[in-house]
Amino acid sequence: MRALLIVNPRATSTTRLRRDVIASALASAVQLDIEQTRYRGHATKLAASARAAGYGLVLTLGGDGTVNEVVNGILRHGAPLGGNTPPDDVPPADQLPALAALPGGSANVFTGALRMPRDPVDAAGQILQALAARRERTIGLGLADDRYFTFNSGLGLDAEVVRAVQGLRAHGRPSSPALYVRAALRQFYQQTDRRRPAIAVERPGHHAEGPVFLGIISNTAPWTYLGSRAVNASPQASFDTGLDVLALRGLSSLATFTTIGRMLLARAGQVELGGRYVLSLHDQKMISLRASRPVAFQIDGEYVGERDYVTFQAVPQALRIVV
Repeated sequence: MRALLIVNPRATSTTRLRRDVIASALASAVQLDIEQTRYRGHATKLAASARAAGYGLVLTLGGDGTVNEVVNGILRHGAPLGGNTPPDDVPPADQLPALAALPGGSANVFTGALRMPRDPVDAAGQILQALAARRERTIGLGLADDRYFTFNSGLGLDAEVVRAVQGLRAHGRPSSPALYVRAALRQFYQQTDRRRPAIAVERPGHHAEGPVFLGIISNTAPWTYLGSRAVNASPQASFDTGLDVLALRGLSSLATFTTIGRMLLARAGQVELGGRYVLSLHDQKMISLRASRPVAFQIDGEYVGERDYVTFQAVPQALRIVV
């Protein structure tokens, strides 16, 4: 099998020694080519070229942002991002390259949701076993306007925190759970508007619900990790179902930290979070978030600007995964 390994050399937990060990091991099982990303969006172009060249497998060694770019390269075949028109004419998953993701970033939510080992060398060993056994699964994805996502997307406070952390990292701060917690607390108490909810949740055939302060659209559980601790915003979310929604009607300290406590205690597969200020929806085919003003928007943990309207769709059986 021809395989392309796409490496983000700036990913948090990726070192040259680990890259060499992993590449050597993978080359014993597949006809391996290796490319390193040089700029944001480069992985999308590399993955699209791999699809065009007939590669059967694309591997990633990087964080969730690298995985997201590669997924969009495989499915969108290099079509430019940035509009609100969903891609069409996407071939069935068995006609596209499969994906194998190795954890190389700080959070690695996608590989964690797949129950991959957190160490990239151990994860490479699992991938080699899966290749030998021809073991794979086909998963559903989410689509936010014209961009696919693997685990979640959202508007509001969570995206504001992602934006703040990306700014700190750009100035040399290393990524860590503590950095996210500090950024979240500062954003919550000093920056975000906790008085005027701006977002309405819209579903076909239903009245709009809201207003809410934030909306998190999940394609799987967990939503994120604090170190090795899973945080489940929508515990029933799964790669095998539609999209799940968590929206907050209130951002008081009591309401917010009560909900966070429930997220930390929840386990994947349990019932949705409840509470007076919580709106939870499970297994939705299509959801739209409409805001009365532009709000921060994130996809798979990457800040992608501000939006006042986004439509999210579930795309079942979209991508083959070697795991």
